Amino acid sequence: MEFRQLQYVIQIAKEKNFSRAAEKLHIAQPSLSQQLSKLEKEIGVLLFRRTTNSVELTHAGSVFVAKAQGILDNIEQLKQELDDLAHMRKGKLVVGSLSITGSHVLPIVLPIFNKRYPEIEVVLTEDTPSKLEQLTASGQTDLSLLALPLHEPSLEWVDIIEEEIVLAVPPGHHLANRSKAIHVDELRSEPFIVLKKGQGFRQIVMEICENAGFEPRIVFESTNIETVQSLVAAGMGITFVPKMLQRSESSELAPAYLPLAAPKPTRTLVIASRKGRYLSRAAEAFIDTMKEVAEQHFGS
Repeated sequence: MEFRQLQYVIQIAKEKNFSRAAEKLHIAQPSLSQQLSKLEKEIGVLLFRRTTNSVELTHAGSVFVAKAQGILDNIEQLKQELDDLAHMRKGKLVVGSLSITGSHVLPIVLPIFNKRYPEIEVVLTEDTPSKLEQLTASGQTDLSLLALPLHEPSLEWVDIIEEEIVLAVPPGHHLANRSKAIHVDELRSEPFIVLKKGQGFRQIVMEICENAGFEPRIVFESTNIETVQSLVAAGMGITFVPKMLQRSESSELAPAYLPLAAPKPTRTLVIASRKGRYLSRAAEAFIDTMKEVAEQHFGS
């Protein structure tokens, strides 16, 4: 079994197509098929089911890919450790991020980091919270910007930002011009617009209402917090929003934002990594930069 064969299997599993995998690996398709057949003969099991239109992993193939990914990740960590020992400044850092949250934080962090460490390449991966947790747990991202709570037990994290959560209501809502903070239990009869299940902030919204003694009456759901805010602005309901994501008052689709009474609900943004994973100097420097930016710009 050769190292390159592990890479081949992982790429085929990712593309589910020999032609695309061969193209990404920069080898000829016949050579790729030959290497796979050679490997399957050596280990005595089929890793893929080949059909006319697709290539699917067998159960043995799924086990193989998971183990192979772990081996490649360990090799990459070893390279990082050796690079650090040799005081090398060049490197690559793969950072996962929630798309909307990242769009507010990373444009501040990345220019500072790039100026300090110009030879470190930062590769960004945007995805859903659950997918980012999986990618970080499997070593496919070095770090990920996420919000608590995390559900993947193999992750550890560093708190970065403690962010206030505010109430968003339509501009013409009876609470829109309220001068004092809103108590959450005042909202039990209101229609709520929330994120769909699987989105991290949805759980926070549900817990805020639960702590106030009621279950929100949900009238609309979306996968995007921006869509949620547009629906609120259009008068379809109310919601809770992380303060960072408030729209400008000049926007035609901006809800009215109101503070919530103490104890004010918050969400915690963190930088997560896999437990026991070696953190390169680049990763540690990125975390330090995030902390610095959070303190200066977001009051954490």
